[in-house]
Amino acid sequence: MTELRQRMLDAMMQRGFAPRTQESYVQAIRRMAKYYRRDPATYTSEEVQAYLLHMVKDRQLSYSTMNQAACAAQFLFQTVLGHRPEHFQVCFAKVAAKQPELLAREEIARLFAACPHPARRVLLQTIYATGLRVSEACALKVSDIDSHRDRMCVRVDCGKGGKGRYTVLSPTLLELLRYHVRCERPTTWLFTDNSAKQPMYIDMAQRAYRGACARAGITKIGGIHTLRHDFATHLLEGGVDLYTIQKLLGHGHISTTARYLHLISPQFRPPKDVDPLDLLAGLPKL
Repeated sequence: MTELRQRMLDAMMQRGFAPRTQESYVQAIRRMAKYYRRDPATYTSEEVQAYLLHMVKDRQLSYSTMNQAACAAQFLFQTVLGHRPEHFQVCFAKVAAKQPELLAREEIARLFAACPHPARRVLLQTIYATGLRVSEACALKVSDIDSHRDRMCVRVDCGKGGKGRYTVLSPTLLELLRYHVRCERPTTWLFTDNSAKQPMYIDMAQRAYRGACARAGITKIGGIHTLRHDFATHLLEGGVDLYTIQKLLGHGHISTTARYLHLISPQFRPPKDVDPLDLLAGLPKL
């Protein structure tokens, strides 16, 4: 499978796929090859469909996981191997969109207080205050923080789909990041792993979030991406317009951002003396 794997990686790199997408596609094809124990280039469309059915029927995996494998198969067989879609069909499951379980502001304050590791706590606070994806937050460099008074922004060098953007840098977050830099002395990466030489692993950030949730007694379903959902929803509740939030999140279509309109609380009234873009300043004091 080595040659085929390299062809697939080259094709994804040529099209600018994100590293995580490349890794997940290769892993999906590797698991399929392990199931059939032969070269994936020899599979028929019926065999691919049978494997996808096996994922949800026998292994009881989610339809979202199955669709990810279907995406990888579609790319391999239609784009890399050149099979025509009408001759090599890959079916996808229709997955109902689920509304995320948001954290209340008091829960977010408890979450941060329950994270004992200072650097990982600042990472969680950064994701909530900027709306970054966890992969974007882990890949932040010290030079990505622009603290000049007439700029005050965080640069996302390589977001989803290889797109860069800028997001908000609030005064409260800036003070936390300055303290973090004074204590940790990072040189290149803003948040590092235990070696202090490599960027923090995504799994490490996820464990920090789930561990803080457990210590804070938060049982709501969802991972660290919940903080990004909270960012968008709380900005809407603070009166920030949808177009601005779309640009801060890096969404390609405003319809993706508009789903947060269904999540806002009609009872919430933002404090009059707090900047709606400074979400950390609006959290309750414990």
